[in-house]
Amino acid sequence: MTKTVRTCGKLYLAGEYSVLTAGQGAILKNIPIYMTGKIHFSERYQLFSDMFDHAVDLTPDNDYCLIQDTVAVMDEFLQSRSISLRPFSLTITGKMERGGKKIGLGSSGSVVVLTIRAIAVLYDLALSADETFKLAAYVLLKRGDNGSMGDVACIAYEDLIYYQSFDRKRIAEQINESPLKQVISQDWGYVIRRIQPQLTFDFLVGWTKEPAISRDLINQVKSAISSSFLTQTQEEVLRLEKALLAGEKEIMKESLEKVSYLLAELSPAIYNEKLRALKRASQGLDCVAKSSGAGGGDCGIALSFSETDSQILVERWRGAGIDLLYKERWGMDE
Repeated sequence: MTKTVRTCGKLYLAGEYSVLTAGQGAILKNIPIYMTGKIHFSERYQLFSDMFDHAVDLTPDNDYCLIQDTVAVMDEFLQSRSISLRPFSLTITGKMERGGKKIGLGSSGSVVVLTIRAIAVLYDLALSADETFKLAAYVLLKRGDNGSMGDVACIAYEDLIYYQSFDRKRIAEQINESPLKQVISQDWGYVIRRIQPQLTFDFLVGWTKEPAISRDLINQVKSAISSSFLTQTQEEVLRLEKALLAGEKEIMKESLEKVSYLLAELSPAIYNEKLRALKRASQGLDCVAKSSGAGGGDCGIALSFSETDSQILVERWRGAGIDLLYKERWGMDE
């Protein structure tokens, strides 16, 4: 019997870059554009993803190493529950692309969470969002990934969340020294809170059709992060969370404008011409717009408090060569 699971995309509202520092927070939103996994028991192991033109078993393969590493961790997790992993076939589809171009919603975290969910559902294991997050973060940390894990948290919780990062270096050291069961059972020091906005508005995602900045440029931006940037960004992220929960429109707009300004001051690489146009399109409207994620391309987001202004914003985006990738009505009349 084939079972099906899926994982969503994600985007940052606020806290990009700063959340890489332990103890810093960010606000992220799940985007219901999905990657799908189909799994069933089989005579032999078979892994296939539409990202590649070949299938593999568990023999190490450079293309499939992330999925294979996730299977290995889930094998250890099942063993800790006295369950033996049996051969299965897993097929992953949904590249989160348009016209062969990545749209910046997915991540390595999407693939890891999907693989974890697939194996869990195969064995009828009901994993909580938090257990899924920890297992996925464990896989990535074991592989040497030192990302904030904010994307993983958002994908695991499939919600609008506040995420506060933890000391990944400390947990990575424990992963190297202790059994999975022991590491997973500990308090890692992160914070994840679901946010239910108490105000009705449109959430819009604009896609620039240009790639995000390169890894080298990202590292340059990271090296420019100061204590002042961290302090001010954290203050605005918490203000934004509070404003969303209280339905305070003007504070929401102010906070997003401030974090946008802080990002622009951090590095000129973040706001390229397309993202500047995406933000500029909100001028004179009851809206606020900013870049989302690494910057230099991919996506930007907007909150619009007027349906008429949402239409004007989208028209302005179209005129600047920016596609409306996703739109969702948030708030109390959902």
